[in-house]
This record gives sequence, structure tokens and C-alpha cells, in this order.
Amino acid sequence: MRRSFLISALAAAVLWQAGCTREALDKGETEIRWTSYSIPHIRANDERGLGYGVGYAYARDNLCLLSEEVLTARGERARFMGREGESSARLDNVSSDLFFTWLNNDKAVDAFWRAQPEPVKQLLTGYTAGFNRYLKDKGAPQACQGAEWVRPLQETDMVRLIHRLMVEGGIGRFAEPLLAALPPAALAEKTASIDTARIQGSVYERGSNAIAVGGERTENGRGRLLGNPHFPWSGALRFYQMHLTIPGKLDVMGASLPGLPVVNIGFNQKLAWTHTVDTSGHFTLRKLRLDPKDPQRYLIDGKSYPLLAREVQIQVREADGRLTTQKQLIHESRFGPLIKWPGVADWDSQHAYAFQDANLANTRALEQWYAMNRAGSVSELRDVVQRIQGIPWVNTLAADQQGQAAYMNVSVVPNVSLQQLQGCIDPALQARGLPGLDGSRSACDWQTAEGAVQAGIVPGSQLPVLLRKDFVQNANDSAWMSNPAEPLTGFSPLVSREGAPLGLRARFALTQLAGLENNPISEAFLKDLVSGERVHAANLLLDDLLQWCAALKDQTSFERACTAMKSWDRTASSQASIGWLYFQAFAREFQKANKGWSVPFDSNNPQTTPRGIDWHQPEVAKAVADMLHKAIAQVDALKLPADVTWGQLQAVAHNGKRIPIPGGDGHLGVYNAIQSVPQKDGTLKVVSGSSYIQLVSFDEKGPVAQGLLAFSQSSDPASTHFADQTELFSRQDWQVLPFRDEQIKADRGLEVVRLRE
Repeated sequence: MRRSFLISALAAAVLWQAGCTREALDKGETEIRWTSYSIPHIRANDERGLGYGVGYAYARDNLCLLSEEVLTARGERARFMGREGESSARLDNVSSDLFFTWLNNDKAVDAFWRAQPEPVKQLLTGYTAGFNRYLKDKGAPQACQGAEWVRPLQETDMVRLIHRLMVEGGIGRFAEPLLAALPPAALAEKTASIDTARIQGSVYERGSNAIAVGGERTENGRGRLLGNPHFPWSGALRFYQMHLTIPGKLDVMGASLPGLPVVNIGFNQKLAWTHTVDTSGHFTLRKLRLDPKDPQRYLIDGKSYPLLAREVQIQVREADGRLTTQKQLIHESRFGPLIKWPGVADWDSQHAYAFQDANLANTRALEQWYAMNRAGSVSELRDVVQRIQGIPWVNTLAADQQGQAAYMNVSVVPNVSLQQLQGCIDPALQARGLPGLDGSRSACDWQTAEGAVQAGIVPGSQLPVLLRKDFVQNANDSAWMSNPAEPLTGFSPLVSREGAPLGLRARFALTQLAGLENNPISEAFLKDLVSGERVHAANLLLDDLLQWCAALKDQTSFERACTAMKSWDRTASSQASIGWLYFQAFAREFQKANKGWSVPFDSNNPQTTPRGIDWHQPEVAKAVADMLHKAIAQVDALKLPADVTWGQLQAVAHNGKRIPIPGGDGHLGVYNAIQSVPQKDGTLKVVSGSSYIQLVSFDEKGPVAQGLLAFSQSSDPASTHFADQTELFSRQDWQVLPFRDEQIKADRGLEVVRLRE
């Protein structure tokens, strides 16, 4: 066994604060310097040592969180926690275990591990050892102390976490339909209770804003980047800040997801990048024609193939403490597992539906991000993204020290030509917004093209990429309007949908950018897009709505709401008045109806259309009245005082103190998108939204960065770093991100340890 020791943190801190020359690391040694807010700056001589430091630092802040997410990925929640409860994937414990036992079967985990390059294996091996070192030395925090499921990690656990991440944009959202897929003769009642809301768009939505600015639009001719990802504030997609260094090889800072020993969104000496969740399709459904001679077989080009039934087996701790075994068959075709979604993708005597997920075969994500961490320019970043093509379901935007900006919609997308789509598309699924293809003809199969790193996906060189010297932006819309001066067109609908209406966050950003004309896109301008908390839907609707109010002959029913909206400042700031609640409820109803616009959508002018309310039309006026009546009823049901503020409602609680959280519904054009859910007391609990924020500029020395982690570094309520950055986020008080050595040394909260395995 390896012997371990810990060099005195106090002595090391004294050396650094005295300004001594930075010491070289001995072989097998890892250094961690924590600056304020528990941000670890980790240095090692090789990948194993670096991973060791990441695992150790992460365990200090999030040991319980990672242990529970590993439990989920192992498919063992019901074994240790019983039937009651649900995972961060919003699946009950039994369903969660059945799904992840199927997904992370031994064969898949082994294949994923064997596909990793040696440096990635070393990072993962080191991470596992570092986490286990902390668990052995310090033990679990009170929040999970004594829990049977808090155990030393294995390398395979890291693989399971990553494999889960790969399918978040595909089969991961269809776990319930997969488990409901039983032959017609064996249908279970649970098929009627599938959570379609989780499939179509979970409350824990993942989005993001990003703007990359080129040298033509900055004060010093160098690049600038705003990264504002919207991710869950808990669970497997909760970001963590860190700074990783291997002298002479790697020096990168940013944020990563749990269990990943690389930076997902961040910056290095010469380059900054971020991601936004894309709109590309990463899967297709295949409508199978069952063999009339045997319903356990299906036909392709007239040839019969068997459906394979794989038994999944889990253990369940019952209420009396006994462990029982629960089994389920998962049915699979050559395309992938079968699903059943009542009324959408049914399994009857003639047809069944298979789910074909391109990211099930994507083993390249860690290799991809590690290469991105070391890229020295936008051009180099583009090359490694196109060559490795391991990004699963997000766009990439970047800016560099030389003044180049880039948008890349280079992820893992099925290669289905326009001609195939025209001849193979399933109309019923298309009407539901789902990519469905005929599974009975091989002519409809995904095509393997020259240059593709994986069979059946579009080669990276054929996906949307735009390099500019002014700017590029994305707020979860298709690629085509990244910069209106150079639309990206001509791609398959599975890649990008040109001519589709833009979301209001993108319209807000493009409107604000256009208002600058050719003036520099400053740091203050970019920060204000987020911290200004403006509601772009109000710019499009509120003036007309107030005119409708003023024209009413009898205003009694609407006076309270109309007066409140008139005095509202059109923001989602913590100080926003109750008028924001009335407008929010109305605007959601108006968006849902999607009619009654004064100026309808025009694909030639997507930045400013649709807009306005055509309230002079009697039928529109009546619809507005109905919508506002409904909005008033929703707000009145909360029984709020007239002087209530948004921050009194939307908040997070810590040690009996409520921290107001600004921001709101991104679908209404709030750039600082925050998602919150109602509580029994009428308040709103934040569950997702702005997470890791970075604003990176460059000077002649390198990056100049500011930002914060909205939900703070630690998920442990007893930690001093559970809510310290949340307090900053409440005030939109972005902090300097200490990248340079002199910045780290000067930090008043500096802690230093050196570790050896």
C-alpha cells in the first residue's frame, strides 16, 4: 500500500505569503492552493498527480454530493435508500436503478474505459485516489456521515458518471419510456403515468448565454468572452470552480461537472471558451415494422431480425429492511432500445419504436475537453473540436488573445441527409417535434461519411463553424443567427433550423448589440446584459398591454394588475415589484397561445419579430382579457402584500437566512435566466439557471477574468463555502478570478497543502 503524508498547510502558507520563489514539486507530489471562496489551484507534474488533487479538493467541498451521484450511476439507490425518494435525474429510486444498471452495464463501462487515451486514464485514476485519500483522512461530513453508500470510489465509478453525462441530451431524458416498453400482451399500468413534462422539457432546464467578441470590437484589439451557462444548482450537473496546472503542459482555470478532472468551461493563457446547450438532434426514433409471423421480430428490407430481451436486475431495500430482487426486461433492436410513450410512440401488434442515440458510442468527451484545455488559439480549438468531435450536446463559443472569435456547433449529430429526411421522416413524430425515421428500410439508416470519427455521425468539418473579428453569440437557438451579418444556412434540420423564430434571450442580446452600432463591446456592457435583469418580453408586449388597459370602459376587474404593471420597472431584479408577477403570468399565456401579434414572425427580420399585441382586433382583445383574468387569478391566489418584492419570493435559505435571488424566466427574455419552483408557503425555490459566470478579456500578459459561481463551491450546508458566492450573486458582485501567480499569492484567504500518495 502507498504511504501518505500531509505537509503543514500553515508552514506552506507562510512561505507563499512571504513571497518566496515557488518551489518545484517532487515526483509524485501534488500542490493545492485554495484562494477565497474555496477555489483550488492544483499543480502536479503529471496527469495522475493532477487528478489526485482534483479528487481531493472536490471531496473537501462535495463529498456527499459525489457519493450520491455515484450511487445513482451505479444503479444502487434502492438498495441503500429503499423505494422512496428520487435521483437528481427526477426518477424514483427503482426506475433510476433499472435505467442506470442498463446504461452502465459492465460491457459498456469496460469499452468506455479501454477507449480512453493513457493521459485520461491517469487523470481518472488519480481523481479516484485523491477522493479516497480525503475520505480516509477526513471522513464524511455530517450531512452523509455514517451512510452505507459513502464508500471509496473505483475508476469504473468515474466512467459511469461520464457515460451518464453523454446521454443527457438523448436516452437520459427517455428513461421512463424505455422502462415502459413492454410487449402489448404484458403492458403495465405505469405506461399511462409517464412524466411527459420531463421528456419534453424538465423543470431543471439546461440552457446558456454566450457572447464571444473579436478584436474589431474591443478597446485593445484582443478577444473577450462572456460565458453564462444555465445549469442545475444541485446534482450531477452542478459546476465546480478550479485551476489546473502541469508546468509546461497545462494551465487552465474554469468550471467542471462532478467527477470530471478537466475544465469544461474556462480559459487559459491565450484562449477563453464556453458552451451553450444546442438545438441539434442527437438521436432519432426508428419506427419498426414488426414481423407478422412473430411479434418478437422486426423487418428491415423484408428480412426478419429478432428483438433482444436483456434482463436488468437490481436490489431493493424494503420497508422492513429486507433486500429483495427486482427484475425487468429491456428490449433492444439493432438501432437501440425500444421505448413506449403512450399516444406518441406506442408498441402494438404491428409497430414498435426504437431509440437510436448517437452519444451512446461517444467515448471521446474527456479526451476532447483535455485537448481544449491546452489549445492556444481559436484556430487550434476549432481544429481539436473538429478532429476529436467528443462534445456531446453543446455549442462552443470562444475568443482568444489575438482577437479572433468563434462559434462552433460541432457536437455528435446523426448523419441523415435532407433527401433521406424527405423520404424517411415519420409525419406523426415530426408533428410532435421528434426526429422519427422509418426503421423498416436500410435506405433510412444513418450514413457513414468520410472523415467521421464515429460511424453514422456528421463529420466535424461539415458542421456549422463561424469565425469572426466582431462578435458571435448564442442563447440556445439554432446556428443560423450566430451573427446576422453572416447567417449559417444550408444544414440538415437535425443540425440547425434556419428560418425558425429566435428565443427572447437571443433577441435581447442582438438588439442590445445592434444598439452599440460600431462602438466597443465593453466588459461593462456584457456584464450589464446579465446583471441588468431586464425582461425583453416587456419591451415587446407591455406598451400595447397598457394601452389596452387604458382603453377599457370598465377597468374594475383589471385595475389592480394594470396599475401594478404600469409602475413595474420592467426588470426581474430582487427589487422588482408585484407588477412583474402579473406581467410574467400574462406573458406566459400569450406566448403559449402564440397569436394576436401586431407584427407576426418574419424570417427575414428574426431579431425584431414577432412583437406587439394587435389588441384593436375584437377577438384579440377578448383573448387578452381572458389571459389577464387568468394571470390575476394566479397572482391573487398567492395572497401577497401589494408591496412584495421579487427577492422576497425568489430566494435560497441558509442557516435561517433567506438570500434574495435576482433573475427570472429566460423564455421571457431575462438574460440572467433563473428557474424556481413554488413552495407551500408561496415562495419560490431556485433549482436551476445562471451557474458559473465568467467574463474574460485579454491584455499583453494574458487573461483578465471576473465572475462567480452562483450557488457557491460546496453543497455541504455546514461548510463556510455553502453560500458565500450566493451572497455575491444576490448582489451581482462579480469577483476577480485569480489566474496569475501574483493574484493567488496575494489572496487573503490563501491555504496551501502538498500531498503525496
